[in-house]
Amino acid sequence: MPIWEILALFVKGFVIANLIMVVFALMTWVERRLLSFFQYRLGPNRVGPFGLLQPIADLLKLINKENFKPNAVSAVLHLAAPIATLFFALAVFAVIPFGNEDWNLFGWVTPSSMAADLDVGVLFAIAMSGLGGYGVIVGGWASNSKYALLGALRACAQLISYEITLTLAMMPVLLMTGTLSMSKIAEGHLDWSIGGWHPWFIVWAPLGFVLFLIAALAEANRAPFDHSEAEQELVGGFHTEYGGLRYAAFANAEYLHLLAICAIGVTFFLGGTSIPGLPDANAWLDLLSFTVKMAFFVFVFIWIRATVPRLRYDRLMRMGWKALLPLATAQFLITALIASQGWGRA
Repeated sequence: MPIWEILALFVKGFVIANLIMVVFALMTWVERRLLSFFQYRLGPNRVGPFGLLQPIADLLKLINKENFKPNAVSAVLHLAAPIATLFFALAVFAVIPFGNEDWNLFGWVTPSSMAADLDVGVLFAIAMSGLGGYGVIVGGWASNSKYALLGALRACAQLISYEITLTLAMMPVLLMTGTLSMSKIAEGHLDWSIGGWHPWFIVWAPLGFVLFLIAALAEANRAPFDHSEAEQELVGGFHTEYGGLRYAAFANAEYLHLLAICAIGVTFFLGGTSIPGLPDANAWLDLLSFTVKMAFFVFVFIWIRATVPRLRYDRLMRMGWKALLPLATAQFLITALIASQGWGRA
């Protein structure tokens, strides 16, 4: 590969990564406004028009806060944990396709994902998503605090339990598409039809979609499954001993992890960038379609946070192993039967 193409890939990745960070900043405002709407409050409305500059004010506040480090912590791991968590959360986007076709940027043809369209993109995305949780575990252990350690242990158990359900919920789509490429999965629904109609995979595996949604909440450490930072029991959980920009990195990574899982859900269950009735839409419409579908996922997660109280931790684990895992296995077996018989294959 010529050196200029390598540099162009770095520039492309840098631009997309920063755009994702801007979306993260905007999402903090959106979530606070939606939560205030659900709970009959005003939300951020003082800094800038409609409070839109509140994320910038929060960033400036965190920059000016002290990046304290207790004497008893493991210094290297205490610093590396939030950085690693942020990196792995952002790395998932490297293989997410933001369009049906390659982009043509001033004569340079490049994949519509941030980095590349890997043949094993699904494995890469799942691996990066799972590794992000280990930054939480390391951060809690390195803090040398009982509250942080308990939060880290909770995160570890929760990650292992719901990672299995999350993967099994995605398996029906992998069976029907027969590929691990994210772009081919996004277009895979075109190979299956019901009376000439090519529905998204949410129609073929509705139970898998619901299980993916629930497991994604636990995977992203979102309410009502945010037990690793339960303030009533653990003060702040795994980030009790973090402040300033180190705490901001953890918060940033949590939101990016949520966005990444939403992007995976759109690719698997909602047809990626496809628009019903517009099979040949241009790249901008594809990107708009993908963004709207991601916004649907994010809205559902915020809605759940505003309405569902936090589960007791033992009930969380019981639900994961005794309810969700058997249901995900059943959905997997049913879809395997459909795929093996070719029912509905176009």
